[in-house]
Amino acid sequence: MTGIKFVVREGAPQGRLPVLKLARACVAECALAAAGLGARRAGLAGAPTVLVDDGAVATAFLSERHLLINGRAPVNFAPLSRFWRTADGWVRTHANYPHHRARLLDALGVPEDTAAVEAALAERSALDVEEAVYAAGGLAVALRSPAQWAAHPQAAEVAKRPLVERGRLDTARVRAFAPVGTSPLLPAAGLRVLDLTRVLAGPVATRTLALLGADVLRLDAPRLPELPDQHADTGLGKRSATLDLADDRQIFEELLAAADVVVTGYRPGALDRFGLSAEALAERRPGVVVAQLSAWGAYGPWGARRGFDSLVQAATGIAVLEGSAQRPGALPAQALDHGTGYLLAAAVLRALAEQSYEGGSRFVRLALARTALWLTDGVDGTGDLAAEFTESGSYDGPGPWLSETDSALGRLRYALSPVSFEAGPVDWERPPVPWGTDAARWH
Repeated sequence: MTGIKFVVREGAPQGRLPVLKLARACVAECALAAAGLGARRAGLAGAPTVLVDDGAVATAFLSERHLLINGRAPVNFAPLSRFWRTADGWVRTHANYPHHRARLLDALGVPEDTAAVEAALAERSALDVEEAVYAAGGLAVALRSPAQWAAHPQAAEVAKRPLVERGRLDTARVRAFAPVGTSPLLPAAGLRVLDLTRVLAGPVATRTLALLGADVLRLDAPRLPELPDQHADTGLGKRSATLDLADDRQIFEELLAAADVVVTGYRPGALDRFGLSAEALAERRPGVVVAQLSAWGAYGPWGARRGFDSLVQAATGIAVLEGSAQRPGALPAQALDHGTGYLLAAAVLRALAEQSYEGGSRFVRLALARTALWLTDGVDGTGDLAAEFTESGSYDGPGPWLSETDSALGRLRYALSPVSFEAGPVDWERPPVPWGTDAARWH
């Protein structure tokens, strides 16, 4: 087994729940998968030692807060994205995107005014708001205790699934990887990744694959611009293009024909009409790895619902556990997003390694709600991450794990990746680019 070195730092951000333990485990799993695939491709006798440093982990899990663009800090949540009191409790809304904000206001029948939203919500029950906003295509979730969530039929469906779902789609031939060098060791070098994800977990996964050497091409619909600051934070190492899947289908098929990995992060079923289910992709591109991410899981009564980290925290009882009698709380980081992102990248790397000796197109699936269950259950199943050796230290701030670079966006300060192993990459080869500025083609 690959050796692991943990650096445990006193003062690293922690919540009431074992969020730092979850973060360590997710990063360790990703680094182990990267080191293993790298060793196989480089022909090494043993996999390189993995380093998991609390400082790097804590900094990276807050990457969107550490980002500076020409000295300006981004705004990560819009004014209407927050907890609100209702007639019988609380509701959490997400209105960062303009189209989600418009649908929230339409469902409530009020103008874009905080006081008007507050007054409208105060007169309605939390569950009524949840259903009405969802019906309008918006995003709102009633605050639930852990017990209330456990009694929900979606929670029962989530609990039936493993943390990482994986499987084989066909009998495609064994993959023969080109060998890679060891200075630095880039496990994903030469691999092409189609990135059809949106903030935050999916882009964290593909940002990590870019660090490890993959050619990552992010594709977005031209009518749905991404939030520019969050796109910058998760765009390190990638290229960004726009593509209409309905009108530019031939271009997409050409990209797919040369892709090794397709990562999707839209709500389950949203892309199926474009032939982007795992089965359909594998039929047209045998040997592909399809990685799928969702908020609630691709099953159960909420299987088709949109969601974000903050909403999953509210629904699953995390906000109650991290809050007080007066107000719901939150984890010290969007740990469901970041943690799931590193687990997704790890699952892709392991699927690629499996292809090198078993073949077959592969799928991997993760859900924020399933990661939330892992967290609230105490982050079990980490016994295989026993450290070969451990050091102790202190966390005096993020400084050592931040870097700066010039880019087309301006001068950037950003968090370095926590995925670290002997002879592995330290930083991305290229800075992020403005949304949609690249051509939809492979290099």
